[in-house]
Amino acid sequence: MSAAPSLPPPIVYTIAGSDSGGGAGIQADLHAIHFFKCHGCSAITCLTAQNSCGVTAVHAPPASFLTTQLQTLVQDLPPRAIKIGMLGTRELAETVGEFLQNITSTTTPKPWIVLDPVMISTSGHKLIDDEATQAMIKCVFPFTDVLTPNKYEAEALLQRKLHSPEDVEQGAKDLLAMGVKSVLIKGGHSLEEGNESTVNTDVNGTAGFAQDYFLSSIPRSDGEERLCDGTRGVWLCSNRYDSEHTHGTGCTLSSAIASALALGQQRRDVVEMNEAYAEGATSAICPIDACCLAKAYVTAGIAQGHGLGKGPGPVVHTEFPASYRYFPTISLDPNVPPAPAFRPMTSHGNATSATDEPILGRILPIVDTVEWVEKLAKTPGITDIQLRIKDETDPDRILERVQKCQKMCKDANVRLWINDFWKAAVDAGCFGVHVGQEDLVKCIDEGGLEVLRKNNVALGVSTHSYGELAAALGVNPSYISMGPVFGTTSKEVAFDPQGLSTVHKWRQLIPPSTPFVTIGGISDSAKAKLNKESGADCVAVIGAVTQSDDVAAAVCELNNAMNNGNVSA
Repeated sequence: MSAAPSLPPPIVYTIAGSDSGGGAGIQADLHAIHFFKCHGCSAITCLTAQNSCGVTAVHAPPASFLTTQLQTLVQDLPPRAIKIGMLGTRELAETVGEFLQNITSTTTPKPWIVLDPVMISTSGHKLIDDEATQAMIKCVFPFTDVLTPNKYEAEALLQRKLHSPEDVEQGAKDLLAMGVKSVLIKGGHSLEEGNESTVNTDVNGTAGFAQDYFLSSIPRSDGEERLCDGTRGVWLCSNRYDSEHTHGTGCTLSSAIASALALGQQRRDVVEMNEAYAEGATSAICPIDACCLAKAYVTAGIAQGHGLGKGPGPVVHTEFPASYRYFPTISLDPNVPPAPAFRPMTSHGNATSATDEPILGRILPIVDTVEWVEKLAKTPGITDIQLRIKDETDPDRILERVQKCQKMCKDANVRLWINDFWKAAVDAGCFGVHVGQEDLVKCIDEGGLEVLRKNNVALGVSTHSYGELAAALGVNPSYISMGPVFGTTSKEVAFDPQGLSTVHKWRQLIPPSTPFVTIGGISDSAKAKLNKESGADCVAVIGAVTQSDDVAAAVCELNNAMNNGNVSA
């Protein structure tokens, strides 16, 4: 497949106020949009005279001029996503609502709408009146895909205080009931920072962590529930940097969310016309993925913040998320970050003479029969085998098969990983379990993670999207896999091929101490070498081994490719 021409940047609108100091408002929005490789267009709702010390004056142009700005833009530069910020008056909220009604009813696909309800300042001061708030709820909420209030703003919308994690979770449900499709209640303002003596300090005040709560009413249309879908509500957790240089965090976050959604929509649209544009993780971007990327972007900006004037400095605008230090994890429980680690492993690249942890093999063959497990267990160069049972549902027969395979592997000093069937793996004494995202949810619901940890069973987790990666990082597994790197016929997958560029991105977003496995279409040693060069520690293979006329030679070539890049002719 030939390389596709580069895509033009997707267009993202920001409808917001202007910050003459450059740290927030449309100035911050346009920076974030640019660093997410989108093209930003702006429609200004108000003008401010401000610097790092504060605001000295505000001027609101007539609502008719906002209408003119938006009509002029849409005639020539149609957006894939729209970020909405400060709507200081009822007239402005009604104007924006009318515009959203028109554009969402006449544009296919509809642009994503992200609303940052700028109502309360970081110090807790009210910025808009009740009339404007009610107009925003009535006119803008019905079109909003993602609402991003901070704690104070959520309280103002709900007209009650949020004291505990349970309050935040219920508050998110109530905000959905007001008409928005998804909500991210930002935890930048810790619950422990309230004035009340009864404030619960569990969430956001957890030492060293910043947490946001995401809830969505958008069900997944192409499969079973995943943890990262957000329909049951999840907490996004990242390292917390105590810094005063946080001006523009809300603007930056919402603009980054809108930009990520625009990237995903554009990629989905063009892949339908040309498969050469396939990049699975980008095509898969939905609200939770966008929130993870935006949180990583803002966290990096806070970590690198510095003052420019006499007052607090702005969030630094850096690059599309590219570091595990800032990428968030997903959890159901805000009180216990991070999750206890599963049995640790290391990769050959990180192993030293002093390494105590098991070293994950350079290749991980995936097979579906006892006969193949027996054959591979006797093959030199094989240290790990994954058994994927798809032709049996009876638990007793599954256990019987797993026990047979475990005995063979134990006798050969080979580690056996069981795909999905964690109970059988525990009962048979297997080394590890591998789960996909849907089976991860089932395992959590059944209390399986605690059982696996108690029995020192290693855990590998599949990922295909940024949200899935955050969910995998949240359980602290023994390794993380990603795919399909290339097109594959061995398994029906709901995701486009990722490409080697995504392999490189994943390696940057996964801690270097966690082995990284790639899978999908790795049909020979040459493709294994490309994965190694892009950052993979191990390749999971199927046909490269099972369809080879000489299994031992194929295993040797794959190991060589993953060891030093040498590929036999």
